[in-house]
Amino acid sequence: MEVAGISAPTVTVFISSSLNSFRSEKRYSRSLTIAEFKCKLELVVGSPASCMELELYGVDDKFYSKLDQEDALLGSYPVDDGCRIHVIDHSGARLGEYEDVSKVEKFEFSQEAYDQRQDTVRSFLKCSKLGRYSEEERAQQEAETNQRLTEEKAQASTISMGSRCEVCDIQGRASPCSSSYLSHSLPLPMCVPLALCS
Repeated sequence: MEVAGISAPTVTVFISSSLNSFRSEKRYSRSLTIAEFKCKLELVVGSPASCMELELYGVDDKFYSKLDQEDALLGSYPVDDGCRIHVIDHSGARLGEYEDVSKVEKFEFSQEAYDQRQDTVRSFLKCSKLGRYSEEERAQQEAETNQRLTEEKAQASTISMGSRCEVCDIQGRASPCSSSYLSHSLPLPMCVPLALCS
């Protein structure tokens, strides 16, 4: 009885390039021709298919062969999961040319021009009176803030100088509380004792 090895229809490989400093992990069908495979690699490395030279490296990063027969199938080469295919670009582009975003022209608006446009989120919020453009919501937030300050002032007025208090971190970080005596009063809401000791 003869046993033949059957390989998976797809292979997961790492793609490196002379144009990029990083590797990409991709999965491809073994039934792709090398010409079709190069067209798919255009989107990964940014080099035109006609300017690519492909090299196959094993899992141990040892050079195996060049993938230079355009009509051969990818599966006809010894490509296994974890292998690396290195793309050498002959278009004249430089390493990192496609990684430098400072060369990308950016579209910018002045605040005045943005305010004049009618198809923006800000315009929608203003017309719908939502978010910070809602007078009701703003009035409700101010009322809540005033109520909280009034409550804090009432709590602070019940504490006399020299009282023993426990001071904890106001921002809620996990730090130990310390016991102390109230020696002076600070403007609210900077100093509000969280617990009093008698």
